[in-house]
Amino acid sequence: MRAVRLHEHGGTDVLGVEETDRPEPADDELLVEVAAAGVNPVDTYFRDGSYTPASLPFSPGVDVAGVVSATGDGVTGFEPGDRVYGTGIGNAAHQGAYAEYATVPTDRVVHLPDGADLTEAGAAGVVAGTAWRSLVDHAELDPAEYCLIHGGSGGVGHAAVQIAAAVSARVVTTAAPTYHEALSDLGAETVLDYDRDDLADAIVDASDGGVDVVLDHRLDDYLQLDADVAADQCRVVGIGENQPNPGFTNDQPARAKDVSYQFMSMFNTPDLRVPLRGVAHLMGTDALSIEVARSYDLEEAAEAQRAVMEDSFMGKLVIEP
Repeated sequence: MRAVRLHEHGGTDVLGVEETDRPEPADDELLVEVAAAGVNPVDTYFRDGSYTPASLPFSPGVDVAGVVSATGDGVTGFEPGDRVYGTGIGNAAHQGAYAEYATVPTDRVVHLPDGADLTEAGAAGVVAGTAWRSLVDHAELDPAEYCLIHGGSGGVGHAAVQIAAAVSARVVTTAAPTYHEALSDLGAETVLDYDRDDLADAIVDASDGGVDVVLDHRLDDYLQLDADVAADQCRVVGIGENQPNPGFTNDQPARAKDVSYQFMSMFNTPDLRVPLRGVAHLMGTDALSIEVARSYDLEEAAEAQRAVMEDSFMGKLVIEP
């Protein structure tokens, strides 16, 4: 089979397509014929050595969707021909989706409803799983609550807008003006330019005095703003930052309103199948779609990894072998 492989850590130039043996599924694994693999920033961290894989050489790609080709001897509940999707996030040994076939442990994959698109599902694992864990598991977002989602056009952001809308929350999000109409179509009640000088005031005005839940992907930029726009008992879920030293300039607003903060990583998910099933249900009922900005073939994997870190786009990038 054809697969993207790297034999050393480095820039995108270490990625190349090779002919290699089709993997054999272990007792608890599925062999999946890959329809699509999401391109995530985390893939680049394994490539450049920031995160350490199990061993070199390896094929990158944690997100996968496709059709089961074979099952391990100990597998129950899956059969050849089943449509599935999942993510290997949280285990460096289980990557390999940038290939024609990949093995996936059954605790990291679920069935895909007939109504869900395989290409979109290939891009869904990390971003939609993160959005689900943030809003459903950690924030316990309720109907009619105001939910602020920073960066609504991003991979996690645009999935979070739809998940929040699916539970009938009132979504306020930020994005560049070019994406405002699309985010409104996805369910955002208010879309604001994140560069406006009066952003905090605009958020408070749009949420009748303050938001109940915040999903923050850049804590070093927005930690203070989150406190300033929070309603009483607001729950802030932090999923990332550009610099690992976020801090308040004034923590009094957070203390005065009893704001709670939950910092999370998908690496700590107790059972990945729980958010994956929730996301699969929403995709199967058309309540959630993953916007695929661009699709690449295996030979274009290096360009895809460059683009995911450098380009502006709405939604996700995918590789379709």
